Amino acid sequence: MPWTKDDYPDTFKNVGVDVRNKAIEIGNALLREGYEEGRAISIGLSQARDSVEGKAEDRPHFEVRSREDEWVLKKKSASSVIYKENTKSALLKRAKPYVTDHEGVLTVYHEDGTKEQTLYE
Repeated sequence: MPWTKDDYPDTFKNVGVDVRNKAIEIGNALLREGYEEGRAISIGLSQARDSVEGKAEDRPHFEVRSREDEWVLKKKSASSVIYKENTKSALLKRAKPYVTDHEGVLTVYHEDGTKEQTLYE
């Protein structure tokens, strides 16, 4: 069954409307070509972001890191902090909408400094 603007994968809910609509269009085309649903979702979302927001390497990059007794959001290679919270989960609640609004890429680190995940690539 093809996806519509009212019925689409949960993964598409965390992106802007323009990206979502493009991902639905691309994903439906991939499904018609015989791609598995999971693969169509992944490829569709990635290509939609590139199409609407630009390539990941051209977008601003942000980081969520532990610093002393707090968690901070900052632009990669910047010294100034955008947001800080006592817990990682509280910071992510603020950071994700901020990064989405700025059409950025978010890298989240573990407390020990190792990379956990990258979002919105």
